[in-house]
Amino acid sequence: MCKGLAALPHSCLERAKEIKTKLGTLLQKPDSTIDFIIPYPEKPEKPPKAQKPSPEEALQWRDSLEKLLQNPYGLASFRSFLRSEFSEENAEFWVACENYKKTKSPVKMAEKAKKIYEEFIQTEAPKEVNIDHFTKAVTMKNLVEPSPTSFDMAQKRIFALMEKDSLPRFVRSEFYHELIK
Repeated sequence: MCKGLAALPHSCLERAKEIKTKLGTLLQKPDSTIDFIIPYPEKPEKPPKAQKPSPEEALQWRDSLEKLLQNPYGLASFRSFLRSEFSEENAEFWVACENYKKTKSPVKMAEKAKKIYEEFIQTEAPKEVNIDHFTKAVTMKNLVEPSPTSFDMAQKRIFALMEKDSLPRFVRSEFYHELIK
């Protein structure tokens, strides 16, 4: 093991500088406060009528957040419910991670990773999700070299939070009871 910076090979120093530069880019604050303005629609978004599930299908959502999130109508209904509770950022983050995983281009992946980080992960982000410090640190480390799995730990934590906390409230809500009539 090296005893100090002077003892590090030149390639190690270059790699350390490269990592520092990448992290610095990810950690930059937005240039203006205009980035913090979050538009809220006047009235809740209505789920698409053409894709309304049968009551039987909607009943399955009680026991499976995954099925709920995979159904476009279910996702829209759940997001409307979360918006009414001021916690829509959780579903938005989950959707952003799902879209991120489909990205093929490394350049686009890096751009999307930075956007997701700035919007949902960084401290005081406009739509900051509630994750612990360890998960945040692992996610930041993963973003040094973005890959399709960079946000997996954070996404799993948010999924678990929605499953344990938001889904039971959604199932008790008027939003849901309208669907299963």
